[in-house]
Amino acid sequence: MAPKQNDREARQARERLRAYQARQTVHEHKIKRRKRDNWVAGIAAIVIVALTVGTQLLYFSAGPGLAKASGSPSPTPSATASAGAVPPKSLAEDRTWTGTMTINGIPLGVSLDGAAAPQAVSSTVSLVQKKFYDGLTCHRLTNGGFYVLQCGDPEGTGSGGPGYEYGPIENAPADNVYKAGTIAMARQSNNASSQGSQFFIVYDDTTIPADQAGGYTVIGQVTSGLDELKKQVTDKGVQGGSTDGKPVVATTIDTFTLQ
Repeated sequence: MAPKQNDREARQARERLRAYQARQTVHEHKIKRRKRDNWVAGIAAIVIVALTVGTQLLYFSAGPGLAKASGSPSPTPSATASAGAVPPKSLAEDRTWTGTMTINGIPLGVSLDGAAAPQAVSSTVSLVQKKFYDGLTCHRLTNGGFYVLQCGDPEGTGSGGPGYEYGPIENAPADNVYKAGTIAMARQSNNASSQGSQFFIVYDDTTIPADQAGGYTVIGQVTSGLDELKKQVTDKGVQGGSTDGKPVVATTIDTFTLQ
């Protein structure tokens, strides 16, 4: 074979080798990039889920219905404090109170346990007797793992109250599970004495972690009408497709009576 032909074939062989090596390098780079992209996407998905859950937890640890936590040191669950004239806990009479809370024309039968939560029930009874709740909105709905409809803020913003605050936390579930139909009081995070007029109705079983102050005061139960409330209000969702915010259906307490 002629020398020139040998040189040409050797050169072509080298070029084929370089081309193969280049293709291998590109292929390996694509594999590494795909693995990296999959890893990043996985981490991003985890972060999104964590943020979603964390937002719900943060909002509840910040106290359902109250705009921001107090800057003062967190009291213990047994601590009491007040701003304004807090109704005496004797008003609850150590008994069960029954009545009707009508929301958007839907009559909800309610039962409040004055023996289990005397201070909170006394406050609620006092406000009901003064017709404080009549005409107030339910300003907040959650449906992303937490299932509550929150009401009782005269400002409709989540930061209003009756002009006083009280504690302690009473009758909070030991397992942090709030069963469907539970009526419980809203408060600030780590502040057992920040309860006022805001309360939330749990429309599906919900776990709300306790904070340094404890859980949330359960004052009673919805005994009838919850299915209709879900059908007409909570099932319609939150404005903007969010999991926490104003209900799509404007929601108002028409009347609230107890006896």
